[in-house]
Amino acid sequence: MKLGFSQADEHFRQECADWLNGQMAGEFRDIKGITKLTGSPERRKEWEKQLAAHKWSCIGWPEQWGGRNATLAQQVIFAEEYARAGVPGRVNHIGIELAGPTILTFGTEEQKQRFLPGIAAGETIFCQGFSEPNAGSDLAGVRTKGRLEGEDWVVNGQKIWTSLAHISDWIFVVTRTEEGSQGPRGLTFLMMPIDQPGIDIRGIRQINGDAEFNETFFTDARCPADSYIGTVGEGWKIAMGLLAFERGVSTLGQQMGFRNELDEIIAAAKVNGAARDPLIRQRLAKAEIGLRLMRYGALRMLSNTDHSRMDGAALTYKIQWATWRRSLGELAMDVLGQAGEVSAYEDYEWDTLPNLFLFSRADTIYGGTNQIQRNLIAERGLGLPREPRGMA
Repeated sequence: MKLGFSQADEHFRQECADWLNGQMAGEFRDIKGITKLTGSPERRKEWEKQLAAHKWSCIGWPEQWGGRNATLAQQVIFAEEYARAGVPGRVNHIGIELAGPTILTFGTEEQKQRFLPGIAAGETIFCQGFSEPNAGSDLAGVRTKGRLEGEDWVVNGQKIWTSLAHISDWIFVVTRTEEGSQGPRGLTFLMMPIDQPGIDIRGIRQINGDAEFNETFFTDARCPADSYIGTVGEGWKIAMGLLAFERGVSTLGQQMGFRNELDEIIAAAKVNGAARDPLIRQRLAKAEIGLRLMRYGALRMLSNTDHSRMDGAALTYKIQWATWRRSLGELAMDVLGQAGEVSAYEDYEWDTLPNLFLFSRADTIYGGTNQIQRNLIAERGLGLPREPRGMA
């Protein structure tokens, strides 16, 4: 089995790197290296439009919808070079990586015409309305309700952890539309405009001082009757399809970001003398080995010709990188020592490595906790009996 990229892919890599590095050294040099998702939001929106203008916004999409029909390997390469160039994270990640592919797969032709051009052009920013205060890892427990009233869906309830909702234009919402239904039955996947009187967005301050998360309240919020994706009452199927996209290319490309973080830790250890400590050197070596193993595993997944299902390696990947990065954050603070505990800014703001430590505390929680991931590995990967569930 060959673990690597073809010569043509490497030529594509050079094309990506040249363009991205040129942008970060030129017109958009002011946003290079920004790690906070909320940093310079208006400039980041301009960056989304710049990507679109040069057909780099959604390269895996069909050309007719603004993409390049890029292969899976090319999509991974672009994600790697994107991180290597120090480009900040996409403020329309949800639209490009989740909403768009979901509409392409399950949407009608009219819905594709309505949503995809705006997403691809960087003009329509999406956020995700899945989790609720009592429905996090157990997504099937959602209580937000929707009912048809004339030509509109009327939605009431609450979502939480809606990243970047405060700068978004649309939100997709998993809503209970069948009265008395429980669990995954009776849910509908709705597309809702955010700028309306019935939606109230309240920011949540995080441990690292950022505020990318929000609580989103729906009080008789509305969207047209044809705003559902798929079929009324089968929103669970659409949600599960969307989550499969979440485990895709963007997670493979994130390893280059990890590479940057580890390199910064190694550099800091050399400068402040922490590298003289044999235990620190041992942990640095362990982190390097873990990162390389993740890369080889990602290339193995990429070499799998059947992408219609998640194999064992794909099921283990989330718990692997999340646990590794949490340990990396702890290593960063041990390398920095007491200097890492003091912010050099007037506001509650942190440099890259302390921010890594604070943010990585959530890595083993969001997107499915480590405990949930172990259940998935056991039940779907190993075929073990399902964990007993209580009666709803």
